[in-house]
Amino acid sequence: MTDEEVGLLVKNEFSLKTLGTTEAYLEIHEPIYSNGELKIDRIDREGRPDLIIVYLPVKGEYFHFAVYIDTEEKAIFNVGTESRNMVYLRATSDTMDLNQLCKLCSLIPTKVWNKGDLKPNKKSAYDFSGAWFEPNPEPDAFEDKLKKLLLYLQNDKPGVRELVSKANAYVQVIMDFHAGNQLLGSAGVNLECVKLLADLNLEISFDITAWGESFK
Repeated sequence: MTDEEVGLLVKNEFSLKTLGTTEAYLEIHEPIYSNGELKIDRIDREGRPDLIIVYLPVKGEYFHFAVYIDTEEKAIFNVGTESRNMVYLRATSDTMDLNQLCKLCSLIPTKVWNKGDLKPNKKSAYDFSGAWFEPNPEPDAFEDKLKKLLLYLQNDKPGVRELVSKANAYVQVIMDFHAGNQLLGSAGVNLECVKLLADLNLEISFDITAWGESFK
């Protein structure tokens, strides 16, 4: 299926609401439109060959709508949500400056701050230096993001181990779910990722929140 075919399927479903789940979600939350067209953040073709997942931003929220398409039937079979899943290596130090911290590893950080820099709220300063390494910030399932991060970190295994031994480095996971009902969602760490974490001597930490409106 082409991107155009995928986009048309999603547009029609969000207009006609043929699935009960679509109607239920659109009663409490809105998608985002750009120039009159539904905004699509990502079309995910990385899973099964017969499955496409389309991620659409939700107005005023962190999580995404997730639209599931059967490519053989060329039809949508489910509409749900995907939590915002931030999965990254976080390295901090209260004794090293940013330059010293980044020299421990050859990987390029995606976010950095130096001890003494103002925090985003501009009201206080960091009392430690830090760096994030987040190679895949796009919408995706937690399990896929974790594996992609760990495989990326394998590009400089000695450097990651240096960060762990000489700074405070670990995998940080932030998950922002839709607070629709009692079952928010789930997160699993498979054996392959457990082995990769152990190989890099990394711990993993989870922060989980829920946002938005409950179902009517």
